[in-house]
Amino acid sequence: MSDAITFIIDGVEIKAQPGQTILQAAEAAGIYIPRLCFHPELKVHGSCRVCTVLVNGRPQAACTQPVAPGMIVDNGSEKIAAIRRAIIDMLFVEGNHFCMFCEKSGNCELQAMAYRFGIAAPQYPYLFPQREVDASHPDIFIDRNRCILCGRCVRASRDVDGKTVFEFVGRGHHKKLAVNADADLAATNAAATDKAVQICPVGALLRKRVGYKIPVGQRLYDHEPIGSAIEKKQASASADK
Repeated sequence: MSDAITFIIDGVEIKAQPGQTILQAAEAAGIYIPRLCFHPELKVHGSCRVCTVLVNGRPQAACTQPVAPGMIVDNGSEKIAAIRRAIIDMLFVEGNHFCMFCEKSGNCELQAMAYRFGIAAPQYPYLFPQREVDASHPDIFIDRNRCILCGRCVRASRDVDGKTVFEFVGRGHHKKLAVNADADLAATNAAATDKAVQICPVGALLRKRVGYKIPVGQRLYDHEPIGSAIEKKQASASADK
């Protein structure tokens, strides 16, 4: 640890290794920074901005910002919570997220994030966009109503599965998830075992015929809030002192 970098998160001194991002260093220290587009098995994307923190007073994405000696990071203030709530709100109203009918309920990271931030109903008006569902594949379906454009499936298909099944098309409000085929998902070489299928944080990309094998009420975030596994590291370290 002779090369360790020391910086501050919410008044707590954190030691990090050179090259680590704020999010990585915080997680290693048992401090949870919310995220949706980030996944430890994928290249950093930095698009969702749910991981926004203040670094020496300036907003930065914790998943892309490398640690630096002496930096002061605000992760837990009401100002940061308000930014994150606004982003989560916008993700809800920009799609069609009917959680009570979604088979991802209880395993959905967006839903779990809303619970963590106490969002019972979004503050912005719903847009109710017209979006397509592609159920052409025998084992997988895409429900674009739930897609939050995090890019996980795009990166996983390209970098892990080596298939480049998914891509984004359009710009701005018209941006959407597409498949790299002339027709539909059935025309691709996507498989139910692909990392891209497993890694979707919401209910946009799901395997068929397995949605309710684990009953609602017994799923991951039905048992404990999102981020709890990371925060338990800090609690365990404190108990050992």
